[in-house]
Amino acid sequence: MSIIVNEELKAYIDPLTPEEHAALERSLLAEGCRDALVLWGDILIDGHNRYGICQKHGLPFNTVQHPHFRSMEDVHLWMIDQHLGRRSVSDFQRGVLALRKREILAQRAASAGAPGDAQAAPEAATAAPAGAADAPWDGPADAAPAAAQAGAAAAAPQAEPLRSREAIARAARLSSSQVVMIEKIQKQAAPELVAAVRSGAISINTAAVVATLPEEEQRAAALAGKDELRQAAKRARDARRKPRAEAPQEPVENGGSAAENAPAAAAADADADEIGALRRQVASLTAENEALRAEVARLRALTVE
Repeated sequence: MSIIVNEELKAYIDPLTPEEHAALERSLLAEGCRDALVLWGDILIDGHNRYGICQKHGLPFNTVQHPHFRSMEDVHLWMIDQHLGRRSVSDFQRGVLALRKREILAQRAASAGAPGDAQAAPEAATAAPAGAADAPWDGPADAAPAAAQAGAAAAAPQAEPLRSREAIARAARLSSSQVVMIEKIQKQAAPELVAAVRSGAISINTAAVVATLPEEEQRAAALAGKDELRQAAKRARDARRKPRAEAPQEPVENGGSAAENAPAAAAADADADEIGALRRQVASLTAENEALRAEVARLRALTVE
């Protein structure tokens, strides 16, 4: 069978780091390719890294067909859901994927609601490759969740649009405040800053603050490294409190002036902001945890009945 590697699909999910790729290669050489590659007709959907390594070393591998894709949008949504469920995906990557999922579902909902789209949609969708419609589905690749295995044989249900920031946060297993910061990074951050947060060199919080600076300053800080990015974040926080620092001088208890004590006050305010953000995140996660506990209790009660 001739397998087609679609470069757009290969690049749709962030690539492995060199360290992750090397670890995967060692695993495949030691244990073989245990998980099947997922195909849509002849197009490779999941397992690009494993396919490349197997081709390089002449390792055997199995393939399975996913029969329920009707368009490239379906493929993208499936890829997003697969990676949202993987523990190796970072918080930032999950946020980006969930936001991407929101856009796809919003466009799909808008198209479905437009007059005449009932006929136009099938024509606009990318046609399924030959053999995709009647090929069996033998199971998911990689570390796909057990729930995905159970539902793979049935027709894939239509996903509900992610209409609220809270829904996006739940899909990405993040807090709403983290989603806001990721949106800000996507809109305002220089490519070098995005690369830094994507690689884990800085936190989402720090990157969102640095993204408020001019693009050239962002770029210079990102190229200078982690320490300079942290300093840039501190400068950005201080700049937001500059009017307070420039207020008329007033006597203070220690004998100095308000202006003389402004840097320390600004630093304290910056720390307080970070602590407040963390507390809000903890509160959000706690609420989500309680909701999940309540749902588990409800399901157990139904089972007993």
